[in-house]
Amino acid sequence: MSTSNSLGALGDRLSTRMERVESMLDEHVRMDDLQIDPATSHLAKAGGKRLRPALVFLTSELGPDPEAQAVYDSAVAVELTHLASLYHDDVMDEAPMRRGVESAQLAFSNTVAILAGDILFSRASTIVAGLGPRSVELHATMFERLCTGQLHETIGLAAGDNPKDHYLSVLADKTGSLIAASARYGVLSSGGSEDLAEIVAQYGERVGVAFQLADDVIDIMSSGDATGKTPGTDLREGVDTMPTILLRERAAAGTLDDAGAQILDRLENADLSSDEALEEVVGMLRKHAVLEETQEMARQWMESGLAYLDGVPEGDVRDSLTDYAHYSINRTA
Repeated sequence: MSTSNSLGALGDRLSTRMERVESMLDEHVRMDDLQIDPATSHLAKAGGKRLRPALVFLTSELGPDPEAQAVYDSAVAVELTHLASLYHDDVMDEAPMRRGVESAQLAFSNTVAILAGDILFSRASTIVAGLGPRSVELHATMFERLCTGQLHETIGLAAGDNPKDHYLSVLADKTGSLIAASARYGVLSSGGSEDLAEIVAQYGERVGVAFQLADDVIDIMSSGDATGKTPGTDLREGVDTMPTILLRERAAAGTLDDAGAQILDRLENADLSSDEALEEVVGMLRKHAVLEETQEMARQWMESGLAYLDGVPEGDVRDSLTDYAHYSINRTA
């Protein structure tokens, strides 16, 4: 997401801050122990969008002191937490790639990847401890939600659960919670009010869900060059995301069309470890209406987040938060 070209002085300030946070992040993932350092710094070196720190800096402009050290510390803490969660996600998902490079669990082993993630969580917690009891409480609550979301995803549906509602709840916990925390941290760490922090957190929660629904579309639609992973990776791993959940919902209701039935048949019976079989089912999904329906759901979640910005003062910051939300669903990687 570009800032400096479209936002003038605000964009220049944000770009400078992002450069500083990148340097701070590099320091915090680095270990003096050269046996451990390659693992803890692996994903940070691979790059990333850094959307969470960017949101911290954007919402910090709503407080009286956006240049406070606490703002920078908050930005680093949320990105470290995000990075740590990716280490653990890749172990649980057996993912081969992350950000265009070999995943940590393949490069170093499951155990090393888990422990490297734990170190990053610990370093984020150390930073947050220096921000005071309120930040510690917020971080602990957010971390509990991350784990709860992952547990619900891993354990699966309880009897009587609606698959779509269950999935959206997982997205809110696994993605929405950290985006919401980033928005809240920005306001509070710059000396802003709890009321305004709550408003932007509610915005962030919904934009986070929209972001992840857009990811479901990107997994099918984008090229491997853009995303750094094979299109249809979730399908290959047997993970139901919103497009396949919608297909199964239609099948259960007796409204599934022939094309959708063929997709489900291949998902259940084809050997998707074969590149040819995976490409075939991805091509079929790209033409099916459930992909557009998922994109529309992402747009609706984004719009519900934007509604909260009525409580944010008009100006560059509010406009930038609107741009941030639109970027979350319109990106291609």
